[in-house]
Amino acid sequence: MNKITLPLSIVAIVIALFSIFRPKSSNELVYVDVNKLVEGYKRTEIVRNELQEKTVVLKSNIDSLNSGFQKELKRYEKDRVSMSKKEQELQQELLSNKQQQINNYRQTVQKQFQQEDQKATQTVINDINDYVREYGKTHGYRIIFGAGGNGNIMYAADGTDLTEKVLEGLNSEFKGK
Repeated sequence: MNKITLPLSIVAIVIALFSIFRPKSSNELVYVDVNKLVEGYKRTEIVRNELQEKTVVLKSNIDSLNSGFQKELKRYEKDRVSMSKKEQELQQELLSNKQQQINNYRQTVQKQFQQEDQKATQTVINDINDYVREYGKTHGYRIIFGAGGNGNIMYAADGTDLTEKVLEGLNSEFKGK
């Protein structure tokens, strides 16, 4: 009986050690919550604070322009009675032009802010994507799904992208119609 027990014990120990120390399966499917990554990433907070500071400055500039315009408008309303018809028309045209310039400036600033916001957001997303890609390679994952409502794939090993095959089939089917 001892002759059988010792080899069985050794086999059991080898199996136990193998199961403990075996490498992680590269077939594991995992996911990350993209929204939590974006919200938890420190650079996101820094970028948002920088954009908030710019917003305050730009809003202050627009408020200052509006304040100046309102003063001119009140002065015109007060002095209008003593102006000739021609002076009134000229002053109204000047005020209208000034208001249009302020509106144009506001729209330009808003567009610029949106572009800066998109650029900053894309930088954060690129950082996250690069890190997840390297993390996936380092830890032997074939695919890391990005969860958060849009179903984007954050990392995929070579050979897991079926895009070209699906596209060929789709185009083939379309030609047949």
